[in-house]
Amino acid sequence: MSISATARLQFHKDFTLADGTKLVPYLASLGISHLYASPLLKARPGSTHGYDIVDHTQLNPEIGDEAALQTMVAALRQHDMGLILDIVPNHMGVGGTDNLWWLDVLEWGRSSPYAEFFDIDWDPPDSSLRGRILAPFLGSPYGDALDQGDITLHFDDQDGRLFISCYGSHRFPVTPREYVTILSAEGGRLEEIARDIAELPAGRDSTRRQVEDLRQQLREPSLRSGIDHALRAFDPHQPAGRERLHRLLERQHYRLSFWRAASDEINWRRFFDINGLAGVRVEVPHVFDATHEYTLSLYTRGLIDGLRIDHVDGLADPRGYCRKLRRRLEAATESRPVELRHIKPVIWVEKILAPHEKLPADWLTDGTTGYDFMSQVSALLHDPYGEAPLTHFWTSLTHRPGDFEDEAKAARRQILRESLSSETFATAAALHRLARRDPHTRDYTLTAIRRVLVEILVHFHVYRIYAGLGGMAESDERELDWAIAGARKTVRSADIGLLDLVGRWLAGSGLRQVPAGPRRQEWLRAMVRFQQLSAPTNAKSVEDTAFYRYGRLLSRNEVGAEPQQFALTPAAFHAANTDRRKRWHRGLLATATHDHKRGEDTRARIAVLSELPEIWENAVMRWSRLNAPLRREIEHHPAPDEADEAMLYQMLIGAWPFGLSPDNREGMAIFIERIAAWQEKALREAKRHSEWAAPDEAYESACRSFLSDLLNPDRPAKVAQDMAAFASGIMAAGACNSLSQTLLKATSPGIPDLYQGAEFWDFSLVDPDNRRPVDFPSRMAALQDENKAEAASLAGHWHDGHIKQAILAAALRLRRRAPGLFEAGTYLPLKVEGPQSGHILAFVRAHEGRAALTAVTRLTVRLRNEDDFSSSPAQPHSGSNGSLPLAEQTQSELWTVPATSWKGTFIHVPRQFQGRKVKNLLDGMETNALPARIRAEDLFNILPVALLEAG
Repeated sequence: MSISATARLQFHKDFTLADGTKLVPYLASLGISHLYASPLLKARPGSTHGYDIVDHTQLNPEIGDEAALQTMVAALRQHDMGLILDIVPNHMGVGGTDNLWWLDVLEWGRSSPYAEFFDIDWDPPDSSLRGRILAPFLGSPYGDALDQGDITLHFDDQDGRLFISCYGSHRFPVTPREYVTILSAEGGRLEEIARDIAELPAGRDSTRRQVEDLRQQLREPSLRSGIDHALRAFDPHQPAGRERLHRLLERQHYRLSFWRAASDEINWRRFFDINGLAGVRVEVPHVFDATHEYTLSLYTRGLIDGLRIDHVDGLADPRGYCRKLRRRLEAATESRPVELRHIKPVIWVEKILAPHEKLPADWLTDGTTGYDFMSQVSALLHDPYGEAPLTHFWTSLTHRPGDFEDEAKAARRQILRESLSSETFATAAALHRLARRDPHTRDYTLTAIRRVLVEILVHFHVYRIYAGLGGMAESDERELDWAIAGARKTVRSADIGLLDLVGRWLAGSGLRQVPAGPRRQEWLRAMVRFQQLSAPTNAKSVEDTAFYRYGRLLSRNEVGAEPQQFALTPAAFHAANTDRRKRWHRGLLATATHDHKRGEDTRARIAVLSELPEIWENAVMRWSRLNAPLRREIEHHPAPDEADEAMLYQMLIGAWPFGLSPDNREGMAIFIERIAAWQEKALREAKRHSEWAAPDEAYESACRSFLSDLLNPDRPAKVAQDMAAFASGIMAAGACNSLSQTLLKATSPGIPDLYQGAEFWDFSLVDPDNRRPVDFPSRMAALQDENKAEAASLAGHWHDGHIKQAILAAALRLRRRAPGLFEAGTYLPLKVEGPQSGHILAFVRAHEGRAALTAVTRLTVRLRNEDDFSSSPAQPHSGSNGSLPLAEQTQSELWTVPATSWKGTFIHVPRQFQGRKVKNLLDGMETNALPARIRAEDLFNILPVALLEAG
């Protein structure tokens, strides 16, 4: 059972393991070898994604129990399939009432056996938090919450605990030593039990057992009335009770606070800036064991075949973690069921790579989750001609930067100042502790160190480096040097010396010469703090901020992509595939994920605009002029402003559903609601006029009204009709991009990954839109029909997406029939010559006498409408009158390239494949002897893609 293709499914209470089991025959028929599951361990109740795990020792009861998992795996095995599990080692869900490890830390503080599980700074500079945890879960400032009675004291008669409740949804145990404070006034048996609890020495296992025994006594019914009476003395609705409650809270192992205080004061590592997700110290051996024991048992018992590691850059030591996980999995292999012992476990890491960055091979993983491929294949479908005019249009229209990195730097400053202020302070404090250990550096202040640290992070282009006691790779040295060189231009001149010093600390220069002891540990800790800060800084600044500010072309604003890399040449794509074949032939190839900003076909359609920059500019200016009366004035600026309006138009065109007429009131209402949800998120993520922490309701309301009004079909301006026509005009070209993207993913080196439902057209938007329920019955029915015919026969009704599914199925079934061809096969780029050679990309996969030839088209607008364009690629790609040449054409046909457009364009076939009998798996055409040159007009006479198999 080799891994040939995966299908990602999102499990939650409305899509359970039983639902996944029903899909197994369909996925097998599609050509999928492994189901790739979202996290299955127990998460926060109602979680729609599973990344807020609260218990690593059991499955999420909302999606099913072990019997349900075994049933699903049995169904997979019957179809020679396997299961890959997404796990979350970096963080856990906290707050609420359900994470027992976290609750134990709140109750026992540093003496809790789980105190080391979470990344807590027990000795922060803030003296009010020494030995305590900031608990930023209040919906209002602490004093207000106390006054309003939102914080109350309770007794749990199920386990005998006293606890603080906030809003009924958050639970904070009372430290045992304070039971006497609460219960002693009642005297008698209650006071006796409370004093026994309080007098027990903390930090011993025997103490914990004794406390539990005493709590059981508190559950006696005869004591309940006394307990209730004692609790009334802490009633926050009475001044005296409120004061007693406040004094009690001040003596806990936590300090309750307003949620907004976290950005400045939190003393434990979060996942990004989310208060409900606490960082886990998986680098500690017993923490690793506790968080992985159950998962490893699933592997040992043959229920899973590999793991996907979420947010690997959040870990203190990703290399060490991945290598340890590899050893554990391989050691467990001999204990697996006999029929599975020959299967090598797979480990994929969710890692964002810069275009020039490489995943370290010594991590011993099988590759990334495929964001790098997603960016490369998308960039291949962008016309480099469009970069300059679209940049000029964006900057002249919005007066915002044309260089994406300028937006990213500004966003980094804002994120470090606001969302990650406390994490920045903690990292600076760790460096300051190091400075104070040396008489030569102790005069450097915490404030100065923080200033320098911010400048380094502002100029940091990758997620993180990986430096430690063993040093760091040359590539990491270059990244750090680059950031410091950038910071040198922006720091105060008085801080230059400190900048160089901090750079040496972060690089670990001289660390190995430091004797083992506190100074070495503090130095290592400071280095790790920095590395764990740079990753969320980049993620929050780039993906969650700058992507929503920079609107040159939104199809390049995607997770794993860099907008400044506008396009990729066929040669560069071949080079990436060649490297992938050599280094990461088992890495994932993604085109859509649960985290994408736009669905794969939304991006493919927006990419068409790179071929039509002048036409797009004319359209946007026309719509902007016609929609001017719809804008409102909010605090002396238009709503929406020019940038938000321009990005809205791209999303409308990119996601416009096939066949949606502006006169279809119901359909338009659904579409507007989806776009409005995206718009609200986009405005808040951009943090220019609104934000999650402080939404500007007036601006958001004006933008929502603008959206609804501009799409009103009854307007005399007829903008909705104009936009529908424009979208219709590029739909076929976008679909051709999509089919090329689909076939490239399915046949390139690596493991193609299908995101749930994307086998049909995927015009989804950012989450939660991309996690909507999938209509699997229609996909099952379509595949049954398609099994009787080739993909080419479906071109006449391409709008329904069946043709995409058929092409995907044809390629994935080939992978399952000939696994060696794609696992171990060579990758040979094919030479294309002729006037339209730049519109074709082709390659051969070959292994032990078998071969497959993939050929796809790209930048097809000019090919499809050659009479409307200059014959020179250097000339503007617009119709003679500046209008959209496609808009007036019928969209009933997917592929309408005249044979004359291909004249003189050929794909060269390597000598060893010439003369062989081949079959085009997409249209059924057979050739008895493959010629030395394939004419483009013969290969692409029906479809824009071709897949030839030679036995």
